[in-house]
Amino acid sequence: MTMDQANIVIVGGGVVGCAIARALSMRWDDVFLLEALPRIGMLTSTRNSGVIHSGIYYPPSSLKAQHCVRGNQLTYEFCATNGVPYRKIGKIVVASSNGEMKDLTALMENGRTNGVEGLRIIDSRAIRAREPHVEGVSALEVPSTGILSSEEFVKTHARLATGRGAHIVTNARVERLESARNTIRVFSAVGEIETRCLVNSAGLFADEVAALLGSKMAQHRIYPVRGEYCELTRDKQDLVRGLVYPLPHADGLSLGVHLTKTLWGSVLVGPTARYVTDKNDYERDREPVEYFATLAKRLLPSVVASDFIPAYSGIRPKLVPPPDSSAAAAKATGMADFIIQPDPDFPRAIHLIGIESPGLTSAPSIAEHVTRLVGEVLA
Repeated sequence: MTMDQANIVIVGGGVVGCAIARALSMRWDDVFLLEALPRIGMLTSTRNSGVIHSGIYYPPSSLKAQHCVRGNQLTYEFCATNGVPYRKIGKIVVASSNGEMKDLTALMENGRTNGVEGLRIIDSRAIRAREPHVEGVSALEVPSTGILSSEEFVKTHARLATGRGAHIVTNARVERLESARNTIRVFSAVGEIETRCLVNSAGLFADEVAALLGSKMAQHRIYPVRGEYCELTRDKQDLVRGLVYPLPHADGLSLGVHLTKTLWGSVLVGPTARYVTDKNDYERDREPVEYFATLAKRLLPSVVASDFIPAYSGIRPKLVPPPDSSAAAAKATGMADFIIQPDPDFPRAIHLIGIESPGLTSAPSIAEHVTRLVGEVLA
């Protein structure tokens, strides 16, 4: 039996996988992307706020900081060039009390260290001028933040990849991996293929793909964290004009429940952050609208529970375990960095693990990074 041959197989058709396929197809032939689901981008890539992040939150010199700042620039360029709907509207991060001013200033300094431009602290009067219904003592103004259509962002990367000859195959769940002398054999639901380079960009399931290879990289376990959203009712959408954030969680779990005026005029409120045991658990025990009202009132005091309707949820691929778990004692807590590296034991494989926020913004920059790594594998 003969087996199909490829230069590169990418596992995972989220925004990062599709951006990688686009970048690699500009340089190599026989690029394949295998997506387990019926369509690309059905999970984390489109179940989010659709925000183009600036890079203010992430530790200096981290991959998250580097790829977010670079990805911010590349994402705006990509959207403008390829007709992906977007708006560069900026955002404010609001301090609700004087006690939060120290953290707000530290966030601004962190952003400046990361190379984010245009940051400044504004007072309560400037907050009201920008967002008349939002209450706070001060806010960090972040002009490089924006919003986009995440679904169109994913689809456009995929379309450009296929236009350059890449093969994107859906319903192609990877079932087995075997390392050969100079290749890796990929056994999927649609057949078998032998590749000179495997790129594991499987998102929530990247640790499981690493385990299929027998890789030590599988020790980087993914802990799914569900984020739920509500929307403001149509008659309350004018309460928010742009992007309004609280200060992020001190434990690094989330950027906090924020207010997002979408491209379509609706207002998202969320996401929450709760560890779940099942990577496909999007709906069980959803939070009531009263919970969202309580959280949103810190920023938007006039809202009541009847102003909210349930929306969708998404799941983040966290590398940090729940604080009350047995694994937490053996692992660092806080904000974990992206893992993007060749496999130490299987040199034909490159792993991307823990690609959560700001993965959407970072996707074009991550694609550049992976292209360099693939070049070293195929040299």
